[in-house]
Amino acid sequence: MATVTRETLVATLEEIALLLELKGANPFKTRAYRQGAEIVQNFDGDIVELAANDELKGIKGFGAALQQKLHELASTGQLEYYNDLKAEFPETLFELFELQGLGPKKIKALYDKLNVDSIDALKKACESGSIAELSGFGAKSVEKILSSIANREKFADRFRLGDVAPLAETLLDRLRDHPKVSRSAIAGSYRRSKETLHDLDFLVATSEPAELTDFFANFPEVHEVIANGDTKASIRLENGLQCDLRAVSNDHFPFALQYFSGSKEHNVALRALALKQGLSLNEYDFTPSGETAVPEVSEEKDIYAALGLQWVPPELRENRGEIEAADKGELPELIELENLRGTFHNHTIASDGKNTLSEMADAAREHGLQYLGIADHSKASFQANGLDEERLLNQAKEIKSFNADSDDFTLLAGTEVDILKDGSLDFSDEILGQLDYCVASVHNAFTLDEETMTKRLIRAMENEHVTMLGHLTGRLLLKRDPYQVNIEKIIDCAAETRTVIELNCNPWRLDMDWRWWHKARDKGVLCSINPDAHATEQLQFLAYGVRLARKGWLQRQDVVNCRPINEILKWLSVPKDKRS
Repeated sequence: MATVTRETLVATLEEIALLLELKGANPFKTRAYRQGAEIVQNFDGDIVELAANDELKGIKGFGAALQQKLHELASTGQLEYYNDLKAEFPETLFELFELQGLGPKKIKALYDKLNVDSIDALKKACESGSIAELSGFGAKSVEKILSSIANREKFADRFRLGDVAPLAETLLDRLRDHPKVSRSAIAGSYRRSKETLHDLDFLVATSEPAELTDFFANFPEVHEVIANGDTKASIRLENGLQCDLRAVSNDHFPFALQYFSGSKEHNVALRALALKQGLSLNEYDFTPSGETAVPEVSEEKDIYAALGLQWVPPELRENRGEIEAADKGELPELIELENLRGTFHNHTIASDGKNTLSEMADAAREHGLQYLGIADHSKASFQANGLDEERLLNQAKEIKSFNADSDDFTLLAGTEVDILKDGSLDFSDEILGQLDYCVASVHNAFTLDEETMTKRLIRAMENEHVTMLGHLTGRLLLKRDPYQVNIEKIIDCAAETRTVIELNCNPWRLDMDWRWWHKARDKGVLCSINPDAHATEQLQFLAYGVRLARKGWLQRQDVVNCRPINEILKWLSVPKDKRS
């Protein structure tokens, strides 16, 4: 039986929805599978285990039929219903859904009438002229399809948050500086701090919307203007990222900002709440559905206040309990970047970093930090010039010497020790006991099954010298999938052993995933926001870590490196099982 993961369940449900659309099935049935995929993706617990044990009853959004199918898939690794559906179509047909402007109806027509079952076949049909003869298609349609195919070949489908952020802020600054713009923001999944993005949604308040859309469409980074109207414009940048601009009036701006920032599920729940209170809420304003007075709104916060809610920070708007918490006045006061006092997981030229101890210290001091942990690789990571015992202890002496000469900044002597295949560590307890702290991470043998990998990590966490677990799942966003590990069991072990779990804020990792932090927090597991910096400039990754920590509902007290240096030194001096 093939290993079934959360991703397996999500992908299967999403493909079933696509197949049903191709068959022209009842749209309510199609929507049920798509919503089911979203529930599985965002579920806090071990959804695979629950499905395998047929324990999905009571989870909102899962009907009996969906429960049965998930149980079959999780327990056997196969789903007969899915296999039968899939057998009706060629595998390559799914590629067509990745092209802009092609929906299920058009794809079905292309498949039924021209036997177009792949992007290669589509391209040939365009070039031969046969598509232009189909009803509903024409020369312009062919041109757009060929352009979409070219874009797919050239550009990636998704973008990492950290790769997009500098450019996004540059474009926002440019819009903000325009004399006809009174308010501006980036909305969408960027404002919600999703780890990967499809596009960017810009919003401006202006009395001259057409002037702003023209201005936007003529940015120097533009590779292609997809659309340019009086109030909306869509462009594709040189790196392939699509950016959309909506220009609205100042009165409509708060409503548009709320609407385009929340996830679909958050907005649906908010609109339902408004209707219960006699108001209709959309991207433009409130309108009364009865005799209810229309509340005054000048800021986005006023919308939530009008519905009797605390203002919900954008990062939380995923319909994962934030509306219920806001209704009770129980939303957490989320961590801020300025709360950080130091960080632990950083590298120097001793292993695979680019800067010296003193250079990393100077950079951390410039960021306003009080301390910096040095955690160079251990010897098993030979590809990263990992340190052996002698080099590690010599580095610890160098750090002690640095601290003796410094009265305003502290370096902490640590290691990123490899967790070996059997869960043992690359350094002995005797060596680790001479350090201030230890980050334990997996750097090889990624293909172990879930049970074996979970036991491997748990054995490492049970070591009294392992302060924190580094990049929990080993994922590299948009490049390498996470290895198989039972995160719920890891969180339980962290709570029991008082092991900190790292939020590795390198934009390629952002690991542990934000979807698990709420559960970890509730179990008393501490987080450490670490940049895994291999150069001084990578300390800036801390800003992404804070964004993802906020998305995980974390407060200042949940993040160990918000503590000042005197508290950290005291905390590290206490035996691990007594730390809090």
